[in-house]
Amino acid sequence: MKLVRASAVAGCLVMLVAMARAQGGGETIGLCPTQKPMADVMASPRWTDWGVDLSNTRFQPRGMAGLGVGDISRLKLKWAFGFPGSSHAWSQPTVAGGRVFVGSQGGHVYALDARTGCTRWSFDAGGATRTAIVIGDWPGKAGGHLVYFTTIPGWLYALDAESGVQVWKARVEDHVSTRLTGSPVAYCGRLYVPAASFEEGMSANSKYWCCSFRGSLSAFDAATGARLWKCMTIDAPLAVLKQDSSGQEAVGPSGGSIWSSPAIDAGRKAIYVTTGNGFSGPTQPNTDAIVALDLDSGKVRWSRQVAQDIFVPGCISPPGNTKIACPDENGPDADFGSAPILVHLPGRDLIVAGQKSGSVWAVDPGRQGEVVWRYEAASFDAGEFGAIVWGQAADAKNVYVPVSNIQDPARAGGLHAIALETGKRAWYAPPPAPACAPGPGCTRAQASAPSVIDGAVFAGSADGVLRAYSTRDGSVVWSADTNGEFQTVNGIKAHGGSIISAGPAIAGGMIFVNSGYGSHAARAGNVLLAYGID
Repeated sequence: MKLVRASAVAGCLVMLVAMARAQGGGETIGLCPTQKPMADVMASPRWTDWGVDLSNTRFQPRGMAGLGVGDISRLKLKWAFGFPGSSHAWSQPTVAGGRVFVGSQGGHVYALDARTGCTRWSFDAGGATRTAIVIGDWPGKAGGHLVYFTTIPGWLYALDAESGVQVWKARVEDHVSTRLTGSPVAYCGRLYVPAASFEEGMSANSKYWCCSFRGSLSAFDAATGARLWKCMTIDAPLAVLKQDSSGQEAVGPSGGSIWSSPAIDAGRKAIYVTTGNGFSGPTQPNTDAIVALDLDSGKVRWSRQVAQDIFVPGCISPPGNTKIACPDENGPDADFGSAPILVHLPGRDLIVAGQKSGSVWAVDPGRQGEVVWRYEAASFDAGEFGAIVWGQAADAKNVYVPVSNIQDPARAGGLHAIALETGKRAWYAPPPAPACAPGPGCTRAQASAPSVIDGAVFAGSADGVLRAYSTRDGSVVWSADTNGEFQTVNGIKAHGGSIISAGPAIAGGMIFVNSGYGSHAARAGNVLLAYGID
């Protein structure tokens, strides 16, 4: 067990005497002792959405990062923040105006002081938030900024970034199975919001009438929350596929969830999404695909489908199918869970995306998504949670791809650097031996979205370690063990666990990362950690 000493958070311990209650947050300590306005967002270091830029590269330039390779060895823990009532620390931290914004499984969204971790405000959203807290301009209010996020059950919020006061709220999806996981993107007065569903999991219940959800991307007015358009990934009419003796029906087609954050191509006025598998048949052209939509209208411009599968957990291919929801051929669950990345190379652009089957694809957006190269980072039989799941990152030369395989420890882990020009391996860093105590969920799986600065890529692992790899050869140049207990600035009992899903945000010489993901055979946790140059 690890207990962070008081000296590690000395700059914040004076805050612990503040006994006022944060707005809706449930804490009785940890409030900032004085109210301090946000710094100028555009003039200060920032990481304002999931992918740090509209292209989803997760690459932070030196000026914004505030640190280079030579500084990494001096990174030390500065403060820790505990999420009350949570077993998942899964919302991508974002940074703007001297504050860190983060959501929680417990339903609260927080604005923290970036240097000290004290709480500026908190907001009760009434539902778990898994997405990044996106910071954008407040349309019509000079110098104002809004924070945007969704809750898993289907709501989209806009809050005043300064005060945390709600400005508007809109319904994205009202299907009973809605599961919003992909972070919104703010661009030119609009919010682009993806929608996904856990209906395939619900369908494992023999009493559930499967399946009617369709993935979608919606555009909302950023000032008012009014929906401007909605594009469904499946537009074929629902039909009854089969019926059992009790009258229970299976319907379709369904599925095509958009699990991750879109990428925006301002030059082509397009927005790119990756889509999930079907939940019920027949198969549809925009599932398991990289899809380009028109920014203004939401109309599909082209779709590059790389698989055709219908998948329901718990089903076995014939002759073992007994549930009405089970398809004739189940899986192999080869969909896209991670976000597309738009990269600009000399003479052409590419969209790069990692597939759960273990493939990484590069397609040409100027040629209707024509495949340029394909790289196999892992074997196809990765299991139902997939080999490549939550995200990749890219700099000017390479795309960096962590391998998950959470349920197969023997084949889990490793970080691949793939040359963007050729699709060939630049280097491979095999997974180190797990740093966590042996037991359930202590694996080598590298399932967290990495983040890149000049010369180093930061990637978390299911073993609870955040590592920095040299972009030159993949050697590990720094690591931080996030397992164990932490003394927190808000007085919440907190511990780290598996680093899965969202990756670190890097800005102003600080690195912010969540530790703990209590599902998918991983280890729970409830802490946000801030590292800075000593």
